[in-house]
Amino acid sequence: METLQYAIALTGCIGSGKSSVASLLKLHGYKVICADTIAHEVLESCAGEVVTRFGEGILQEDSIKQDFANKTGAKATNTTIDRKKLGALVFGDEKARKDLESILHPKIQERILTQAKELEKSRVPYFLDIPLFFESGAKARYPVAFVAVVYAPRELCLARVKKRDNLDEKSINARLDSQIDIEKKRELADFVITNTNDVRELQNAVEDFCTHLARFTQFL
Repeated sequence: METLQYAIALTGCIGSGKSSVASLLKLHGYKVICADTIAHEVLESCAGEVVTRFGEGILQEDSIKQDFANKTGAKATNTTIDRKKLGALVFGDEKARKDLESILHPKIQERILTQAKELEKSRVPYFLDIPLFFESGAKARYPVAFVAVVYAPRELCLARVKKRDNLDEKSINARLDSQIDIEKKRELADFVITNTNDVRELQNAVEDFCTHLARFTQFL
């Protein structure tokens, strides 16, 4: 697979602040390909296949279209997957998670790489915002030039998610346990953006990172 010479993977773990960093990078003028946005699109396009594997219980109750049942042969006429229901089903169940990944990840990868190859033409650094970069195969699947990890300790990530999503600790720990430990990700990174304090300090950290990155990549 051809190397994405100007691509930088941006990753972290749930609650580490990766989405905030991605937003700040956009303000600094960088292009960011968002894997989550693409994943939502792919999940919608693969709804029938996902429902066949996981059952009608993952569907939203308020979205009903008869043609979905006609096309899939399912009894339900509901077309929209409830991502929280699906998440509750696959987090903590490794086989279920791998089954879902086998359906979604190849299609997500294809779309990300298609967009990345277009950005390569500009010959300037850009980011692939991929939460599960390491879990989905790292550089073997996404042959980026560098990897940047947004870091915060696990307990801080847990507290943030608990406050943000109103989930219980068991559910949050299941999600964290389904990912490679953030300490390991920090070890594997080319760049680390630490996010352990307030927004102002994160802004400063991103500014420092952008300055360092500009020097680091000027000869690409």
